[in-house]
Amino acid sequence: MIDIGKVLVFFGSVLLVVGLIMVLLRRTSLPIGRLPGDIIYRGKNTTFYFPLTTSILLSVVLSAVLYFIGRLGR
Repeated sequence: MIDIGKVLVFFGSVLLVVGLIMVLLRRTSLPIGRLPGDIIYRGKNTTFYFPLTTSILLSVVLSAVLYFIGRLGR
């Protein structure tokens, strides 16, 4: 059986790496989160934001990375 402590440490490490990447990307001039196709609706008292294009781009990149990691593991 998998030790729950090891699983929690693994997921904590993944969250830490993702957080660091997000901080570093924010300091660059990449328009992540502000791409054409991201939906922004500004009403009188509300703002609705749905990063459609950013989500699709992130999905493609993560799928490619995980595919290549899987290929290296064989």
